[in-house]
Amino acid sequence: LWRQGFPVFVVVGFFLLGMLLWTLLEYLIHRYIFHYEPKTRLGKRLHYIIHGVHHDYPNDGKRLVMPPSISVPLAFLFYGIFLLMFGRFASSAFAGLVFGYVCYDMLHYATHHFPMKRGVLLWLKQYHLRHHYKDDHAGYGISSPLWDYVFRTTRR
Repeated sequence: LWRQGFPVFVVVGFFLLGMLLWTLLEYLIHRYIFHYEPKTRLGKRLHYIIHGVHHDYPNDGKRLVMPPSISVPLAFLFYGIFLLMFGRFASSAFAGLVFGYVCYDMLHYATHHFPMKRGVLLWLKQYHLRHHYKDDHAGYGISSPLWDYVFRTTRR
């Protein structure tokens, strides 16, 4: 984008906006899709496959990241949405969204599989594990608790 004459701060700004939008998307998907309570038997089975199994086996490394068969089509969908929303700045915002998603995946995996001994990583690990082991109706943010504070879904 800067080759087209856009100032670096504009490109970086849209990248950061994409990262912020990822944290909102992460929160919304986790709260309203992964923690939706279906009524039908088939719905309950699908829900278990998509997210319930992760709560039953939180340290199973094969059940932590979204498979490419789901994440790639969703990426195309969100890129299309970003084109409509941001026009010529869509690629910068989308790069921020993808970067946020990759950071989320790595952090979520590390939260369940690596010792985090201090600092913000330890705090994020403890925050997420409270969601698993104390109250799964709170603490939906994994890479950031921002939206839990905004929507008042921090642990009571």
